[in-house]
Amino acid sequence: MKSTEYEVANMEKAKRVLLKLSGEALAGEKKTGFDEAVCREVARQVKLPVQEGVQVGVVIGGGNFWRGRTSEAIDRTKADQIGMLATVMNAIYVSEIFRDAGMKTRIFTPFACGSMTELFSKDQAEAAFEAGQVVFFAGGTGHPYFSTDTGVVLRAIEMEADLILLAKSIDGVYDSDPAVNPEAKKYGRVSIQEVIDRKLAVVDLTASIMCMENHMPMAVFGLDEKDSILNAMRGQITGTVVTV
Repeated sequence: MKSTEYEVANMEKAKRVLLKLSGEALAGEKKTGFDEAVCREVARQVKLPVQEGVQVGVVIGGGNFWRGRTSEAIDRTKADQIGMLATVMNAIYVSEIFRDAGMKTRIFTPFACGSMTELFSKDQAEAAFEAGQVVFFAGGTGHPYFSTDTGVVLRAIEMEADLILLAKSIDGVYDSDPAVNPEAKKYGRVSIQEVIDRKLAVVDLTASIMCMENHMPMAVFGLDEKDSILNAMRGQITGTVVTV
């Protein structure tokens, strides 16, 4: 299906965005671990808006290392803790790729990780943004039963971001699973209320309700599309805009 390009209202004037990266997408064709070429391409695209003054926060899922509860032998809380640590590993790796590309970064977690990250503080994160650093928010919310979807929405609201950008392995929001249904319809624009009512799974239900209640718009697009992150940060969304 041909993608429709939408202009996000005032996106060109956006000062701060939160970018959610799929852990699986960063793994590339290997489906696990990291594909360095993919991560370097993300860094290239993020660097240009940062140089232009856009403040960028990044949240990365952990699915390239751990996804959900893989065994009934593992307690749900412990399984979620493993997932949180997977997101920390991802943040450290991608942060280093960003640094090698010439950007300055900070990594914040909601729990102590020795000297590897900093304990999240809104004031410290604000200072990092103002200093032109790319801010990584790892470890989710720090609590079990909450996904990185909820984590990115929470940080976007706390840090007063203008928009959440969701770079996924799928190129937008569909009315059904396009991998199963070849006739699935892709939305160019959809309201968060419709996302909730139709269970479209853009982000999980908790995150969707938080977006609705706090008027936090989102945009969903394919990570593997050429310059998709760069274009999104400049207001050109070839994917789906989720309005509030």
